[in-house]
Amino acid sequence: MELYDYILLGTGPAGYKLAKGLAGDNHRILAVEPNLFGGTCPNVGCEPKIFLEGAVRAALATTNLVGKGIDQAATVDWATLMKTKKARFDSWPSETKAIYEQLPGVTVKVGAGQFTGPHTVAVGDEEFAGDQIVIATGARPHRLDFPGSELTHDSTDVLSLDQLPATTTIIGGGYVAMELATLLAAAGSQVTLLIRGDRVLKNFAQGNVRRLVKEMTGRGIRFAFNTSPAELKPQDGSLTLITNNGNALTTDYVIDATGRIPNVEALNLAAAGIEYDRHGIAVDENLQTSFAGVYAVGDVVNRPWPKLTPVAERQADYLLTRFGHDDPTAPFNLPVVASAVFSYPTLAQAGVNPDEATAGQHVEEFDWGGSSLYAGQNEHPHYICVYDNQDRLVGISALGAGAADDVNAVLPAIGLGLSRAQWQAAMIEAYPTTGDKVAALLK
Repeated sequence: MELYDYILLGTGPAGYKLAKGLAGDNHRILAVEPNLFGGTCPNVGCEPKIFLEGAVRAALATTNLVGKGIDQAATVDWATLMKTKKARFDSWPSETKAIYEQLPGVTVKVGAGQFTGPHTVAVGDEEFAGDQIVIATGARPHRLDFPGSELTHDSTDVLSLDQLPATTTIIGGGYVAMELATLLAAAGSQVTLLIRGDRVLKNFAQGNVRRLVKEMTGRGIRFAFNTSPAELKPQDGSLTLITNNGNALTTDYVIDATGRIPNVEALNLAAAGIEYDRHGIAVDENLQTSFAGVYAVGDVVNRPWPKLTPVAERQADYLLTRFGHDDPTAPFNLPVVASAVFSYPTLAQAGVNPDEATAGQHVEEFDWGGSSLYAGQNEHPHYICVYDNQDRLVGISALGAGAADDVNAVLPAIGLGLSRAQWQAAMIEAYPTTGDKVAALLK
Protein backbone atom coordinates (compact mmCIF):
# COMPACT_ATOMS: atom_id res chain seq x y z
CA MET A 1 0.00 0.00 0.00
CA GLU A 2 1.42 3.35 -1.06
CA LEU A 3 1.52 6.11 1.54
CA TYR A 4 0.83 9.76 0.68
CA ASP A 5 1.03 12.90 2.73
CA TYR A 6 -2.22 14.13 1.21
CA ILE A 7 -5.03 12.44 -0.68
CA LEU A 8 -7.37 14.78 -2.55
CA LEU A 9 -10.72 13.32 -3.58
CA GLY A 10 -11.93 15.60 -6.36
CA THR A 11 -10.10 17.88 -8.79
CA GLY A 12 -12.43 20.89 -8.96
CA PRO A 13 -11.36 24.46 -8.13
CA ALA A 14 -10.83 23.64 -4.43
CA GLY A 15 -8.92 20.47 -5.24
CA TYR A 16 -6.68 22.34 -7.64
CA LYS A 17 -5.94 25.08 -5.12
CA LEU A 18 -4.92 22.43 -2.63
CA ALA A 19 -2.83 20.45 -5.11
CA LYS A 20 -1.01 23.54 -6.35
CA GLY A 21 -0.50 24.92 -2.85
CA LEU A 22 0.81 21.64 -1.45
CA ALA A 23 2.95 20.67 -4.44
CA GLY A 24 6.66 20.69 -3.76
CA ASP A 25 8.30 20.66 -0.34
CA ASN A 26 8.76 16.90 -0.84
CA HIS A 27 5.04 16.30 -0.29
CA ARG A 28 3.54 13.18 -1.83
CA ILE A 29 0.04 14.01 -3.07
CA LEU A 30 -2.57 11.76 -4.64
CA ALA A 31 -5.32 13.44 -6.69
CA VAL A 32 -8.31 11.22 -7.46
CA GLU A 33 -10.98 12.06 -10.05
CA PRO A 34 -13.80 9.76 -11.24
CA ASN A 35 -15.27 12.09 -13.83
CA LEU A 36 -14.20 15.41 -15.38
CA PHE A 37 -10.89 16.86 -14.28
CA GLY A 38 -11.52 20.41 -13.13
CA GLY A 39 -14.91 19.64 -11.62
CA THR A 40 -18.32 21.12 -12.30
CA CYS A 41 -17.63 24.84 -12.63
CA PRO A 42 -15.21 24.91 -15.58
CA ASN A 43 -16.74 21.95 -17.40
CA VAL A 44 -20.50 21.80 -16.92
CA GLY A 45 -21.27 24.77 -14.69
CA CYS A 46 -20.53 28.45 -14.29
CA GLU A 47 -17.77 28.81 -16.90
CA PRO A 48 -19.55 27.38 -19.98
CA LYS A 49 -22.79 28.98 -18.82
CA ILE A 50 -21.30 32.46 -18.60
CA PHE A 51 -19.66 31.86 -21.99
CA LEU A 52 -23.06 31.17 -23.57
CA GLU A 53 -24.50 34.19 -21.80
CA GLY A 54 -22.05 36.46 -23.60
CA ALA A 55 -23.96 36.19 -26.87
CA VAL A 56 -27.34 35.99 -25.16
CA ARG A 57 -26.86 39.15 -23.12
CA ALA A 58 -25.60 41.05 -26.14
CA ALA A 59 -28.70 40.04 -28.09
CA LEU A 60 -31.05 40.96 -25.25
CA ALA A 61 -29.38 44.35 -24.90
CA THR A 62 -30.26 45.13 -28.53
CA THR A 63 -33.85 44.05 -27.88
CA ASN A 64 -34.08 46.74 -25.21
CA LEU A 65 -33.03 49.40 -27.72
CA VAL A 66 -35.27 48.62 -30.69
CA GLY A 67 -36.94 51.90 -31.60
CA LYS A 68 -34.43 53.83 -29.52
CA GLY A 69 -31.57 53.90 -32.01
CA ILE A 70 -31.37 50.19 -32.88
CA ASP A 71 -33.38 49.18 -35.96
CA GLN A 72 -33.53 45.44 -35.37
CA ALA A 73 -32.78 43.20 -32.42
CA ALA A 74 -29.99 40.66 -32.78
CA THR A 75 -30.91 36.97 -32.82
CA VAL A 76 -29.04 34.06 -31.25
CA ASP A 77 -27.82 31.27 -33.53
CA TRP A 78 -27.92 28.49 -30.94
CA ALA A 79 -26.26 25.81 -33.08
CA THR A 80 -23.28 28.03 -33.90
CA LEU A 81 -23.07 29.30 -30.34
CA MET A 82 -22.97 25.75 -29.00
CA LYS A 83 -20.34 24.74 -31.55
CA THR A 84 -18.21 27.68 -30.43
CA LYS A 85 -18.70 26.74 -26.79
CA LYS A 86 -17.65 23.13 -27.40
CA ALA A 87 -14.54 24.22 -29.27
CA ARG A 88 -13.47 26.12 -26.18
CA PHE A 89 -14.48 23.73 -23.41
CA ASP A 90 -14.34 20.14 -24.68
CA SER A 91 -10.59 19.87 -24.16
CA TRP A 92 -10.59 21.30 -20.64
CA PRO A 93 -10.76 17.99 -18.74
CA SER A 94 -7.72 16.56 -20.51
CA GLU A 95 -5.85 19.85 -20.24
CA THR A 96 -6.63 20.06 -16.53
CA LYS A 97 -5.50 16.48 -16.00
CA ALA A 98 -2.20 17.33 -17.68
CA ILE A 99 -1.78 20.35 -15.38
CA TYR A 100 -2.22 18.12 -12.33
CA GLU A 101 0.28 15.62 -13.67
CA GLN A 102 2.88 18.36 -14.07
CA LEU A 103 2.66 19.50 -10.45
CA PRO A 104 5.69 18.31 -8.46
CA GLY A 105 4.91 15.42 -6.15
CA VAL A 106 1.38 14.91 -7.48
CA THR A 107 0.17 11.50 -8.66
CA VAL A 108 -3.12 11.31 -10.55
CA LYS A 109 -5.54 8.40 -10.41
CA VAL A 110 -8.66 8.20 -12.58
CA GLY A 111 -11.55 6.50 -10.83
CA ALA A 112 -13.88 6.73 -7.86
CA GLY A 113 -12.13 6.95 -4.51
CA GLN A 114 -13.73 4.87 -1.76
CA PHE A 115 -12.76 4.78 1.89
CA THR A 116 -11.66 1.37 3.14
CA GLY A 117 -10.72 2.70 6.58
CA PRO A 118 -10.17 5.99 8.42
CA HIS A 119 -7.06 6.88 6.43
CA THR A 120 -7.15 4.46 3.50
CA VAL A 121 -8.76 4.90 0.10
CA ALA A 122 -9.25 2.44 -2.74
CA VAL A 123 -9.31 3.45 -6.39
CA GLY A 124 -10.26 0.41 -8.42
CA ASP A 125 -8.04 -2.48 -7.33
CA GLU A 126 -5.42 -0.22 -5.74
CA GLU A 127 -5.39 0.95 -2.14
CA PHE A 128 -3.65 4.02 -0.76
CA ALA A 129 -3.04 5.51 2.68
CA GLY A 130 -2.99 9.23 3.42
CA ASP A 131 -1.89 11.19 6.47
CA GLN A 132 -4.39 13.91 5.55
CA ILE A 133 -7.39 13.38 3.28
CA VAL A 134 -9.55 16.13 1.79
CA ILE A 135 -12.95 15.33 0.32
CA ALA A 136 -13.83 17.79 -2.45
CA THR A 137 -16.22 15.73 -4.55
CA GLY A 138 -18.75 18.50 -5.11
CA ALA A 139 -22.40 18.06 -6.00
CA ARG A 140 -24.53 16.96 -8.92
CA PRO A 141 -28.01 17.86 -10.23
CA HIS A 142 -30.89 16.51 -8.17
CA ARG A 143 -33.36 14.40 -10.14
CA LEU A 144 -37.04 14.03 -9.29
CA ASP A 145 -38.64 10.61 -9.30
CA PHE A 146 -42.07 10.50 -10.93
CA PRO A 147 -43.61 8.48 -13.79
CA GLY A 148 -41.63 9.36 -16.91
CA SER A 149 -38.92 11.30 -15.07
CA GLU A 150 -36.30 9.34 -17.03
CA LEU A 151 -37.29 11.54 -20.00
CA THR A 152 -36.09 14.71 -18.25
CA HIS A 153 -32.71 16.37 -18.67
CA ASP A 154 -30.46 18.34 -16.35
CA SER A 155 -28.23 21.41 -16.61
CA THR A 156 -25.30 19.34 -17.84
CA ASP A 157 -27.35 18.17 -20.81
CA VAL A 158 -28.48 21.70 -21.65
CA LEU A 159 -24.92 23.02 -21.76
CA SER A 160 -24.16 20.55 -24.57
CA LEU A 161 -27.52 20.78 -26.36
CA ASP A 162 -26.85 20.96 -30.12
CA GLN A 163 -30.39 21.67 -31.29
CA LEU A 164 -32.60 24.26 -29.62
CA PRO A 165 -36.01 22.83 -28.67
CA ALA A 166 -39.01 24.81 -29.89
CA THR A 167 -40.63 24.51 -26.47
CA THR A 168 -38.95 23.88 -23.12
CA THR A 169 -40.39 23.15 -19.69
CA ILE A 170 -38.15 23.75 -16.69
CA ILE A 171 -39.00 22.25 -13.31
CA GLY A 172 -37.72 24.44 -10.50
CA GLY A 173 -37.41 28.04 -9.40
CA GLY A 174 -33.81 28.35 -8.25
CA TYR A 175 -30.91 30.14 -9.88
CA VAL A 176 -30.18 27.29 -12.32
CA ALA A 177 -33.79 27.28 -13.53
CA MET A 178 -33.84 31.05 -13.97
CA GLU A 179 -30.52 31.16 -15.79
CA LEU A 180 -31.39 28.33 -18.17
CA ALA A 181 -34.76 29.93 -18.86
CA THR A 182 -32.96 33.15 -19.78
CA LEU A 183 -30.56 31.38 -22.15
CA LEU A 184 -33.10 29.22 -23.94
CA ALA A 185 -35.81 31.87 -24.26
CA ALA A 186 -33.35 34.41 -25.65
CA ALA A 187 -32.31 31.86 -28.27
CA GLY A 188 -35.93 31.39 -29.35
CA SER A 189 -37.38 28.54 -27.31
CA GLN A 190 -40.79 29.03 -25.68
CA VAL A 191 -40.01 28.44 -22.01
CA THR A 192 -42.35 27.54 -19.16
CA LEU A 193 -41.17 27.17 -15.56
CA LEU A 194 -43.02 24.93 -13.12
CA ILE A 195 -42.56 26.15 -9.55
CA ARG A 196 -43.76 23.98 -6.67
CA GLY A 197 -44.48 26.95 -4.40
CA ASP A 198 -45.51 30.56 -4.90
CA ARG A 199 -42.03 32.10 -5.16
CA VAL A 200 -38.77 31.73 -7.06
CA LEU A 201 -35.26 32.48 -5.77
CA LYS A 202 -36.30 32.25 -2.12
CA ASN A 203 -32.87 33.29 -0.81
CA PHE A 204 -32.96 36.61 -2.65
CA ALA A 205 -34.77 39.85 -1.79
CA GLN A 206 -38.30 39.24 -3.00
CA GLY A 207 -38.94 42.83 -4.08
CA ASN A 208 -36.30 42.52 -6.77
CA VAL A 209 -37.29 38.92 -7.49
CA ARG A 210 -40.79 40.11 -8.37
CA ARG A 211 -39.34 42.75 -10.67
CA LEU A 212 -37.21 40.10 -12.34
CA VAL A 213 -40.19 37.78 -12.86
CA LYS A 214 -42.11 40.68 -14.40
CA GLU A 215 -39.24 41.41 -16.80
CA MET A 216 -38.87 37.77 -17.81
CA THR A 217 -42.63 37.42 -18.25
CA GLY A 218 -42.53 40.45 -20.53
CA ARG A 219 -40.10 38.56 -22.76
CA GLY A 220 -42.52 35.65 -23.07
CA ILE A 221 -41.23 33.33 -20.34
CA ARG A 222 -44.12 31.67 -18.53
CA PHE A 223 -44.25 30.99 -14.79
CA ALA A 224 -46.61 28.33 -13.43
CA PHE A 225 -46.62 28.69 -9.65
CA ASN A 226 -47.90 26.06 -7.22
CA THR A 227 -47.34 23.52 -9.97
CA SER A 228 -45.29 20.32 -10.01
CA PRO A 229 -44.93 17.40 -12.43
CA ALA A 230 -47.03 14.28 -11.92
CA GLU A 231 -46.32 12.34 -15.11
CA LEU A 232 -44.31 12.73 -18.32
CA LYS A 233 -44.93 10.67 -21.44
CA PRO A 234 -44.02 10.78 -25.13
CA GLN A 235 -46.80 11.68 -27.53
CA ASP A 236 -46.77 12.37 -31.28
CA GLY A 237 -43.08 13.23 -31.46
CA SER A 238 -43.11 15.52 -28.44
CA LEU A 239 -43.82 15.13 -24.72
CA THR A 240 -46.91 15.56 -22.60
CA LEU A 241 -46.37 16.65 -19.02
CA ILE A 242 -49.26 16.16 -16.61
CA THR A 243 -49.12 18.49 -13.61
CA ASN A 244 -50.33 18.02 -10.05
CA ASN A 245 -53.44 20.07 -10.82
CA GLY A 246 -54.37 17.94 -13.82
CA ASN A 247 -53.21 20.26 -16.59
CA ALA A 248 -51.48 18.76 -19.64
CA LEU A 249 -48.55 20.63 -21.18
CA THR A 250 -47.15 19.76 -24.59
CA THR A 251 -43.42 20.33 -24.73
CA ASP A 252 -40.32 19.24 -26.63
CA TYR A 253 -37.79 19.23 -23.79
CA VAL A 254 -38.07 19.00 -20.01
CA ILE A 255 -35.31 20.12 -17.64
CA ASP A 256 -35.15 19.05 -14.01
CA ALA A 257 -33.60 22.04 -12.23
CA THR A 258 -34.73 21.19 -8.71
CA GLY A 259 -31.40 21.74 -7.01
CA ARG A 260 -28.13 19.94 -6.41
CA ILE A 261 -27.13 17.13 -4.05
CA PRO A 262 -23.70 16.29 -2.58
CA ASN A 263 -21.60 13.49 -4.05
CA VAL A 264 -21.29 11.30 -0.97
CA GLU A 265 -22.83 7.91 -1.80
CA ALA A 266 -19.87 6.43 -3.68
CA LEU A 267 -17.31 7.40 -1.02
CA ASN A 268 -18.15 4.59 1.43
CA LEU A 269 -17.84 7.08 4.28
CA ALA A 270 -19.11 4.56 6.82
CA ALA A 271 -15.85 2.63 6.46
CA ALA A 272 -14.03 5.65 7.87
CA GLY A 273 -16.64 6.49 10.49
CA ILE A 274 -17.37 9.82 8.84
CA GLU A 275 -20.73 11.37 9.66
CA TYR A 276 -22.91 12.53 6.77
CA ASP A 277 -26.49 12.72 5.58
CA ARG A 278 -28.34 13.64 2.39
CA HIS A 279 -27.28 17.26 2.87
CA GLY A 280 -23.57 16.43 2.87
CA ILE A 281 -20.65 15.72 5.18
CA ALA A 282 -20.60 17.11 8.71
CA VAL A 283 -17.54 19.25 9.47
CA ASP A 284 -16.42 21.30 12.45
CA GLU A 285 -15.16 24.88 12.51
CA ASN A 286 -11.83 23.66 11.10
CA LEU A 287 -13.51 21.87 8.15
CA GLN A 288 -12.56 18.56 9.77
CA THR A 289 -14.97 15.65 9.54
CA SER A 290 -15.92 13.41 12.45
CA PHE A 291 -12.62 11.58 11.94
CA ALA A 292 -9.39 13.46 12.67
CA GLY A 293 -7.20 14.17 9.67
CA VAL A 294 -10.05 13.90 7.17
CA TYR A 295 -11.48 17.19 5.89
CA ALA A 296 -14.22 18.24 3.49
CA VAL A 297 -14.64 21.41 1.44
CA GLY A 298 -17.03 22.87 -1.11
CA ASP A 299 -20.47 21.70 -2.12
CA VAL A 300 -20.11 18.32 -0.41
CA VAL A 301 -20.13 19.99 3.03
CA ASN A 302 -23.26 20.11 5.18
CA ARG A 303 -23.00 23.64 6.54
CA PRO A 304 -25.15 26.73 5.84
CA TRP A 305 -22.52 28.26 3.58
CA PRO A 306 -23.19 29.34 0.00
CA LYS A 307 -22.46 26.55 -2.47
CA LEU A 308 -20.26 28.69 -4.67
CA THR A 309 -16.90 28.15 -6.33
CA PRO A 310 -15.20 31.10 -4.55
CA VAL A 311 -16.37 29.75 -1.19
CA ALA A 312 -14.86 26.34 -1.94
CA GLU A 313 -11.62 28.01 -3.00
CA ARG A 314 -11.55 30.07 0.19
CA GLN A 315 -11.97 26.88 2.20
CA ALA A 316 -9.03 25.40 0.31
CA ASP A 317 -6.98 28.49 1.18
CA TYR A 318 -7.90 27.96 4.81
CA LEU A 319 -6.74 24.34 4.76
CA LEU A 320 -3.45 25.34 3.16
CA THR A 321 -2.89 27.70 6.07
CA ARG A 322 -3.88 24.99 8.54
CA PHE A 323 -1.63 22.39 6.94
CA GLY A 324 1.18 24.93 6.89
CA HIS A 325 0.78 25.37 10.66
CA ASP A 326 0.55 29.15 10.37
CA ASP A 327 -2.39 28.99 12.78
CA PRO A 328 -3.75 25.45 12.95
CA THR A 329 -6.37 26.28 15.59
CA ALA A 330 -8.04 29.30 13.99
CA PRO A 331 -11.56 28.45 12.76
CA PHE A 332 -12.65 28.88 9.17
CA ASN A 333 -14.18 32.33 8.90
CA LEU A 334 -16.44 33.08 5.95
CA PRO A 335 -16.29 36.75 4.94
CA VAL A 336 -19.14 38.62 3.31
CA VAL A 337 -20.10 36.72 0.14
CA ALA A 338 -21.62 38.18 -3.01
CA SER A 339 -23.87 35.96 -5.09
CA ALA A 340 -25.64 36.46 -8.39
CA VAL A 341 -28.31 34.96 -10.60
CA PHE A 342 -27.19 35.51 -14.19
CA SER A 343 -30.65 36.00 -15.54
CA TYR A 344 -31.47 39.05 -17.63
CA PRO A 345 -31.42 41.41 -15.92
CA THR A 346 -28.97 40.01 -13.39
CA LEU A 347 -30.01 39.72 -9.75
CA ALA A 348 -27.20 40.00 -7.19
CA GLN A 349 -26.86 40.55 -3.48
CA ALA A 350 -24.41 40.60 -0.59
CA GLY A 351 -24.53 41.07 3.14
CA VAL A 352 -27.86 41.36 4.95
CA ASN A 353 -30.82 40.30 2.82
CA PRO A 354 -33.23 43.27 2.86
CA ASP A 355 -36.06 40.87 3.69
CA GLU A 356 -34.19 39.91 6.87
CA ALA A 357 -33.25 43.37 8.14
CA THR A 358 -33.50 43.55 11.93
CA ALA A 359 -34.16 46.21 14.54
CA GLY A 360 -31.49 48.89 14.32
CA GLN A 361 -31.26 48.46 10.55
CA HIS A 362 -33.27 50.30 7.92
CA VAL A 363 -33.97 49.64 4.25
CA GLU A 364 -33.93 52.14 1.39
CA GLU A 365 -34.65 51.63 -2.30
CA PHE A 366 -33.14 53.37 -5.33
CA ASP A 367 -34.28 53.31 -8.96
CA TRP A 368 -31.77 54.80 -11.35
CA GLY A 369 -33.55 54.33 -14.65
CA GLY A 370 -33.61 58.09 -15.08
CA SER A 371 -29.82 58.40 -15.10
CA SER A 372 -28.40 59.16 -18.55
CA LEU A 373 -25.97 56.27 -18.09
CA TYR A 374 -28.82 53.78 -17.87
CA ALA A 375 -31.47 55.59 -19.90
CA GLY A 376 -29.19 55.36 -22.93
CA GLN A 377 -29.36 51.57 -22.57
CA ASN A 378 -33.10 51.61 -21.75
CA GLU A 379 -32.11 50.07 -18.43
CA HIS A 380 -33.85 50.44 -15.08
CA PRO A 381 -31.53 49.16 -12.34
CA HIS A 382 -33.08 48.88 -8.91
CA TYR A 383 -31.23 48.67 -5.60
CA ILE A 384 -32.55 47.71 -2.18
CA CYS A 385 -30.03 48.65 0.50
CA VAL A 386 -29.76 47.87 4.20
CA TYR A 387 -28.04 50.34 6.53
CA ASP A 388 -27.12 49.96 10.19
CA ASN A 389 -27.77 52.52 12.92
CA GLN A 390 -24.60 54.37 11.90
CA ASP A 391 -25.80 54.57 8.28
CA ARG A 392 -23.16 52.13 7.07
CA LEU A 393 -24.15 49.88 4.19
CA VAL A 394 -24.50 46.31 5.49
CA GLY A 395 -26.52 44.67 2.72
CA ILE A 396 -27.60 45.17 -0.87
CA SER A 397 -29.85 43.59 -3.47
CA ALA A 398 -29.30 44.81 -7.03
CA LEU A 399 -31.28 44.14 -10.19
CA GLY A 400 -29.88 45.24 -13.53
CA ALA A 401 -27.73 44.15 -16.45
CA GLY A 402 -24.60 44.98 -14.44
CA ALA A 403 -25.93 44.03 -11.00
CA ALA A 404 -23.16 41.55 -10.20
CA ASP A 405 -20.47 44.15 -10.86
CA ASP A 406 -22.47 46.76 -8.97
CA VAL A 407 -22.60 44.56 -5.88
CA ASN A 408 -18.91 43.75 -6.20
CA ALA A 409 -18.21 47.48 -6.40
CA VAL A 410 -19.65 48.13 -2.93
CA LEU A 411 -18.51 44.83 -1.41
CA PRO A 412 -15.43 46.45 0.21
CA ALA A 413 -17.71 48.91 1.99
CA ILE A 414 -19.86 46.08 3.37
CA GLY A 415 -16.97 43.77 4.21
CA LEU A 416 -14.78 46.43 5.80
CA GLY A 417 -17.55 48.53 7.32
CA LEU A 418 -16.56 51.67 5.41
CA SER A 419 -18.58 54.85 5.59
CA ARG A 420 -19.13 57.11 2.60
CA ALA A 421 -16.66 59.61 4.10
CA GLN A 422 -13.96 56.94 4.30
CA TRP A 423 -14.71 55.83 0.76
CA GLN A 424 -14.59 59.35 -0.66
CA ALA A 425 -11.40 60.14 1.23
CA ALA A 426 -9.68 57.24 -0.52
CA MET A 427 -10.85 57.43 -4.14
CA ILE A 428 -12.65 59.24 -6.93
CA GLU A 429 -14.28 56.99 -9.53
CA ALA A 430 -14.30 57.53 -13.28
CA TYR A 431 -17.42 59.42 -14.33
CA PRO A 432 -20.02 58.69 -15.63
CA THR A 433 -19.75 54.99 -14.84
CA THR A 434 -21.63 52.38 -12.87
CA GLY A 435 -18.88 52.50 -10.24
CA ASP A 436 -19.53 56.19 -9.68
CA LYS A 437 -23.28 55.60 -9.41
CA VAL A 438 -23.00 52.65 -7.07
CA ALA A 439 -20.65 54.50 -4.72
CA ALA A 440 -23.51 56.95 -4.17
CA LEU A 441 -25.34 54.19 -2.30
CA LEU A 442 -22.95 54.77 0.60
CA LYS A 443 -24.02 57.33 3.19
